[in-house]
Amino acid sequence: MRPILVPTRLWGTMMKTFARLRPLPTLACVLMAGLAVACAAGSRTVAEAVQADALMTISPEAEGVTQIVTAAHVAAWGRTHSDPGALIMAARILAEVPVRPGIDSGEAVLTPDSLLDEAATFANGSQGVLDAIARLRTGTRGVRSSPFGQGPIFQVREIKARETYGFEVEARGGEVLRVAAIGDGDTNIDMSVRDEGGALVCEDGFGDHYPVCTVQRRQGGKVRIDIVNRGAVWTKVQILSN
Repeated sequence: MRPILVPTRLWGTMMKTFARLRPLPTLACVLMAGLAVACAAGSRTVAEAVQADALMTISPEAEGVTQIVTAAHVAAWGRTHSDPGALIMAARILAEVPVRPGIDSGEAVLTPDSLLDEAATFANGSQGVLDAIARLRTGTRGVRSSPFGQGPIFQVREIKARETYGFEVEARGGEVLRVAAIGDGDTNIDMSVRDEGGALVCEDGFGDHYPVCTVQRRQGGKVRIDIVNRGAVWTKVQILSN
């Protein structure tokens, strides 16, 4: 299982959310314990990534892609456990990151409002949860200022069963390129990135619906990104990159 890498600034957001969800202590304990284990398991991965990135520029927009994928992880946990608090948390995490529509971008798959809608379906009439959702609906309307710059660029595509959607992007030399694909949850999605010569430089085939690849290039140039629908039904995918 791919470790969940939680950006440092997220801890503040998480702690504030736990404070507002005191009627749900089990959620707080489970999420904090789970994230602690995930971070401990991925500590070597983090250290290696920091060392590898030492001479590379990581843009605020690339960090935004990482935070959006973190929100997708937390939301997936919430759906699995029918836990409205986790979906509220995911909405808060996601709401911090602005996004920019690309050409023919379509309607985003993962949004704070959509996550709050899901949270409401698991509220079971709890007035405390419904009140928290109502407050957040007002507070997540647009990001006025953000540590993630202008935010990642996104586009939305429908990918048929067992098919691949491929495209090329220009990777800037000396800057980390981070690409993620967040599906609607119906099927597993994989991703691969190849350089101009066709050599594989990154692959995410973890069997989930939110693959992410990070590419570091000393020299700029085109890279080919392929997003594969492994399932037997079509899926809608939100593609993000810096």
